[in-house]
Amino acid sequence: MFTFVSLQGAQSDSRASQSLLEFDGGVKVLIDVGWDESFDVSKLKELEKHVPTLSIILLTHATVAHLAAFAHCCKHIPLFTRIPIYATQPVRDLGRTLLQDLYTSTPLASTVIPPTSLSEASYSFSESISTPQDHQILLQPPTSKEIAEYFLLIHVLKYSQPHEPLPSPFSPPLNGLTITAYNAGHTLGGTIWHIQYGLESVVYAVDWNQAKENVLAGAAWLGGAGAGGAEVVEQLRKPSALICSSRGGERTALPGGKAKRDELLLDMIKSAASKGGIVLIPTDSSARVLELAYLLEHAWRSENADDDSPLRTTKLYLASKNIGATMRYTKAMFEWMDDSIVREFEANATVQTKDGTAAGPFDFKHLRLLQRKGQIDRVLNETDNLGRSVGKVILASDTSLEWGFSRDVLRKIADDSRNLVILTERLVSPGSDTEKVGLARTLWSWWEERKYGLAAETAKNGQDLEQVPAGGRTVELRESKRVALEGSDLSVYQQWLATQRQLQTTTQSGIANSLETSADVVDDASSDSSSDSEDSETEQQGKALNISATMGQANRKKIGLSDEDLGINILIRRKGVYDYDVRGKKGREKMFPMAIRRKRNDDFGELIRPEDFLRAEERDEIDGQDMRQQPNKYDTKDTLGKKRKWDDVAAPNERRMSNGGNKRHNGRGTRDSPDLADMLPGVEDDPSDDEADEEITGPSRLEQKNELLSLNVRLAFVDFAGLHDKRSLHMLIPLIQPRKLILVGGMKDETLSLANDCRKLLTALGSSDNSAIDVYTPEIGTVVDASVDTNAWAVKLTDALVKRLIWQNVKGLSIATITARLESMSNNVPEPDGEGSNKKQKLLKDDPEEAEMSNDLELARAPEMPILDVLPSNMVSATRSVAQPLQVGDLRLADLRKIMQSSGHTAEFRGEGTLLIDSTVTVRKTATGRIEVESIDSPLGAMQRGSTFYAVKSKIYEGLAVVK
Repeated sequence: MFTFVSLQGAQSDSRASQSLLEFDGGVKVLIDVGWDESFDVSKLKELEKHVPTLSIILLTHATVAHLAAFAHCCKHIPLFTRIPIYATQPVRDLGRTLLQDLYTSTPLASTVIPPTSLSEASYSFSESISTPQDHQILLQPPTSKEIAEYFLLIHVLKYSQPHEPLPSPFSPPLNGLTITAYNAGHTLGGTIWHIQYGLESVVYAVDWNQAKENVLAGAAWLGGAGAGGAEVVEQLRKPSALICSSRGGERTALPGGKAKRDELLLDMIKSAASKGGIVLIPTDSSARVLELAYLLEHAWRSENADDDSPLRTTKLYLASKNIGATMRYTKAMFEWMDDSIVREFEANATVQTKDGTAAGPFDFKHLRLLQRKGQIDRVLNETDNLGRSVGKVILASDTSLEWGFSRDVLRKIADDSRNLVILTERLVSPGSDTEKVGLARTLWSWWEERKYGLAAETAKNGQDLEQVPAGGRTVELRESKRVALEGSDLSVYQQWLATQRQLQTTTQSGIANSLETSADVVDDASSDSSSDSEDSETEQQGKALNISATMGQANRKKIGLSDEDLGINILIRRKGVYDYDVRGKKGREKMFPMAIRRKRNDDFGELIRPEDFLRAEERDEIDGQDMRQQPNKYDTKDTLGKKRKWDDVAAPNERRMSNGGNKRHNGRGTRDSPDLADMLPGVEDDPSDDEADEEITGPSRLEQKNELLSLNVRLAFVDFAGLHDKRSLHMLIPLIQPRKLILVGGMKDETLSLANDCRKLLTALGSSDNSAIDVYTPEIGTVVDASVDTNAWAVKLTDALVKRLIWQNVKGLSIATITARLESMSNNVPEPDGEGSNKKQKLLKDDPEEAEMSNDLELARAPEMPILDVLPSNMVSATRSVAQPLQVGDLRLADLRKIMQSSGHTAEFRGEGTLLIDSTVTVRKTATGRIEVESIDSPLGAMQRGSTFYAVKSKIYEGLAVVK
């Protein structure tokens, strides 16, 4: 049994993806914890209901649509962190930097506490509230360190690595469930999941790309990594259910493919740069930005020597708050990229060691990284010596234009018609039923509408560039700001927090309190200090309970508690306080306040803290920032070359620097920015007015204001989404041949249209009776029963037949063939005619009710149990002539190669899917799984060829169970 339900993303304008698969025995698999730019916590309610019954969680892509809610669930949903989570290494590392960027860029990601919850916690709130917008109290957001710890919980898998996961503590046994990750393209580390459970084989493929790109290899359907097979790989072929995204089902690829797409983008940039304009390209801050960054960096490298190229005098920037960490992680992930990137890295390795300059794929010479708003302001205000505007290209987060630096850049460049905004993904035009009209959706609708026509722009090759003037139209911008709580709102938040803790303590005993953070927690509230008698603490018990229950472990200086409320905690909460009068005090007021961390135990002992066993580089980068680059007391930046006093301790890194090991001068070293030795500092590197935004770590509320922005920029579109198109879907789905097809992840119109096309394509592949393949298009919350149609019978074997069975072992399974005669025997034991009839007649006369009950029991026993017995001797010969031998099992050529080599034979692959053994025997495996063995002519003798042939046949048969 296998059911599927989409929690988000089915027949919806939202790109968020959340899917739930349930198998026999209550095994539940959650795939993705996506969110959209609204960050509406109500969209996670259904997910929260299923958390206590989940077995494992799988993540597919490091994008907002696939894991933006991951940190929120870890922090605010109990039990979520106890569920095993699986993903590839790029999804884990890039997802971490994405969420750190997200939470530091917009307070909306913290999510607003629903007014109904606040009303339940505080009666005064429901009386004083005027409008919900006036009291938008935010949940406490996870810190960068907490986000890093959450992502350390993810178990990393490699591509094509079958794995049997461990279930969550509250999950039923998985009974051999196997998960395997395959390359999905689209993003670095993006995954197509293959889930095998009993008879169910499920392929989950949402947001994949079959086409090869500059950085990313194509999806693994036809072999992946540049393999151009004509058939789908065996592991992904003929699944019982294929769950596929329908987004892009009506999209047609640009003629010319990737090369034409890249050329079109560069032509758009050159047309604006030649006029001194600024080009804004909104993109994501982790996964898809790598494709754009690589393309533009190499375009600048190739055209830097061309005096006539407008790119020579155009500056190139990449703006995101955590882009430095993203690029550091990227440089360690070449094995996850296309083979061309690996070859480029290997080819430039000698160049790096020869002249000391970086020349690798992601060692940027022209692309500068911007991580602060002040840097962006200085870049946008930069002019040449004559005061004229300088051409600039800025890649900025995020694609939705709802958060990130892209909004700031758009606000600065909105009034100049020379400037250009290039959209890289197809969006949904806002309709009448759209809940929230986003800024990027508005611009996309303007580009489709083309109210003011097209700007007359032509590339050098004569191709017309479709650029749409905005024409001074206005758009509404909503700015969000975090404001510290005070007054009645603070009291309401305290009461709500106390209520939530009480609920968690009551319902989830023994589970760590997920609401305890550095902003609202007190050490003495969580630690179990040994209490004295009940009478000794009666004096301040009520007051202490109120404070600890409402504020927990909060920073008392920021919420205005007096010294009297703090009590003896003043010793650790007030600076410069070293004495406290304990005379006449009782209980905990007489003891120095010391927070003791509780030891968490399970059935196997004390839980291991992964952060205690980190490697040096992991410990330095646990919060997404390279701590080795931070100034410290051992920093020799200002002391290099100076004499050291006798009483000064030598800095640990002086020896390293004196040996010439400074990694800033090492071509292969990692850096936060592309400031190279041969590169002059830019205006964005001036640290004179770097601002330090004041962070509010305590309870806060959301404050929003709207402003109207008049746009005179031009709009353009170049498809860099990296998703499958209509042609890919129509070609691959018939080759995959799923028994059932479930389409999710798209709008209603394109989902239904693709479903009709797939029904026609799959029906042509059906049996001769023109049976149609089931194609489902569920909506959000609709449960789809996609179980395999199987027929199973329960039979009983006689003892004589069981003794004759010959068992064969195939990959841990025991298999036997049965040739027997089918008999039927009723469960009712026949009684002698006389005795049985007399007893029944007597029963009818004496007790009619008991007779009726006896009839019911006979009806209940009516079904007969089929029995298999030994064939009579006169039928054995007849059945033996009809029965055909059957090979059971699956033999991989790679396994056969190892077996033959261990037996002393030479075995090597020649061509696609052909194994050559001893230069005399070839073994091939067809698309249907059939093994073909052929002896070829060679200088060796016929006898030796024959011996090799029979040796290969015997090894093949040893790996299969041959039943007759």
